[in-house]
Amino acid sequence: MLTMKEKNETYSITELSQEFNITPRSIRHYEDKELILPQRSGSQRIYRKGDKVRLQLIMRGKRIGFSLSEIKEIISMYDAPSGEQKQTKLLAEKITERREALYQQQKDIAVMLDELSKLESKLFNQ
Repeated sequence: MLTMKEKNETYSITELSQEFNITPRSIRHYEDKELILPQRSGSQRIYRKGDKVRLQLIMRGKRIGFSLSEIKEIISMYDAPSGEQKQTKLLAEKITERREALYQQQKDIAVMLDELSKLESKLFNQ
């Protein structure tokens, strides 16, 4: 649970881009995709603790290979009633799918490497 101070804490786009080592353009892109929804004061974006947490979740999701639409689906479930349980179930399913896709890629890479080795062997053993 966030304290009142944390709820009122704000960040600029520059602060968040530096903290997460991403460009302000990336943050604006996530905003365009409605993954984060900062408040505005004129043309200035004001990010709150919740936006920072969402940005952290976006970055984690991207590291594991989730698409932005998958990340949005997972994050948006958290806001729904009884969302945490549904979010956990969806996340578990997405993790399983991603793991299976990575294992398949690993197998495909092993086959390609083997084929390259065989081809290379034929070339040099002529």
